[in-house]
Amino acid sequence: MSITHLLNEFGAFTQGKPIAITDVSLEEERLEAFEKGYQAGWEDCVKSQVDDGRRITADLVQNLQDISFTYEEVHAAIMGAMQQLLQEITQTVLPPISHAILVPHVTEILQDLLEANGRQPLQIAAGPADLAILRRLSAELPDLACTLTEDPTLASGQVCVRLGESERALDMPDVLLRIEQAISGFFQQNQRIVA
Repeated sequence: MSITHLLNEFGAFTQGKPIAITDVSLEEERLEAFEKGYQAGWEDCVKSQVDDGRRITADLVQNLQDISFTYEEVHAAIMGAMQQLLQEITQTVLPPISHAILVPHVTEILQDLLEANGRQPLQIAAGPADLAILRRLSAELPDLACTLTEDPTLASGQVCVRLGESERALDMPDVLLRIEQAISGFFQQNQRIVA
């Protein structure tokens, strides 16, 4: 069985006008084809560079936005944690410390008053919570005529020292309140700056 019926007949296409190609025209065709190919390659390269530049710029802008957003998130988280930590310190750590340093503060006030006024009758007024610790101070200064008085209007950490006509007050709760206000003010100011 023959398969010629499945194949195309190209014999009819052999007729036509012959093409005359000279070496010069062949070279011109090659140069023109080369120029077209070179120009198309150059345009593709430029287009690729422009597209890459746009993509890189878009990626850079996105990364900068991500970094900025991440920085703001981290800053806000750190500041929130710091605020909470400092508030806990002022509410739980500083009150016992202020109570523990009450005697050194009163001793410092006494020394200042004694240097300025000499030895005169000394009166210390304190709230009921601080009397016991101040009695120890009075016992440590036996050569000083000291009168220790309970004043129910004074809170824990508030002491009034009188030496002759001079008087000085120590108010540890006020100091703690000012510390809390300073911390709160700092974080409120920081939030305004960030916003």
